[in-house]
Amino acid sequence: MLVAALGLGMTQAARIWQTVQQRDREAQLLFVGDQYRAAIASYYNAAGGSRYPESLDVLLEDRRALPTQRHLRRLYADPLTGSTQWGLVKAPDGGIMGVFSEAPGQPLKRQGFPARYDTFGDSDAYGEWAFVYLPPASADGVANGPEDGAAS
Repeated sequence: MLVAALGLGMTQAARIWQTVQQRDREAQLLFVGDQYRAAIASYYNAAGGSRYPESLDVLLEDRRALPTQRHLRRLYADPLTGSTQWGLVKAPDGGIMGVFSEAPGQPLKRQGFPARYDTFGDSDAYGEWAFVYLPPASADGVANGPEDGAAS
C-alpha cells in the first residue's frame, strides 16, 4: 500500500515537473522568437531598408553598409527542439519575414501574450506561433514593403 502511494506521488510529481519544464520552454520560445522578429525588423529598416534578409545568417553580419551591422548576436536554438533549424515565413520577395518552431505539440500558454502576439492564444500547435515582422503601414494605408520601393 505504501509502495503504491509512493509510486502515485512520484508519477504526479513527474507530471508537474514536465508541465513546469514545458512552460519554461514556451517562455524561452517567446523570448527567442521575439529576438528573431526584432533582428528581422532591424535588418529590414537598415541600409536603405525595405528588404527582408535572404537567410538567418545575414542577421549576424549585415554587410550592406559600413560599418557591418549585427542584428542578432547568434543563431538561437529553438528551445522546444534544441535545433537552430527554424520554420521560415517567406516574404513575397523571397526573403525571410519571420520564424516559427517546428516542434510538435500543443502549447500550454493560452493568454498573457504581448499585443503583437495576441493571436497565439488561439493556437493549436507551436508552428502557429509565427514571429513575423510586418512593416508599419504608410499614411495611405499600404505597408512599406519590398514591392513599394520601385523608382518612379
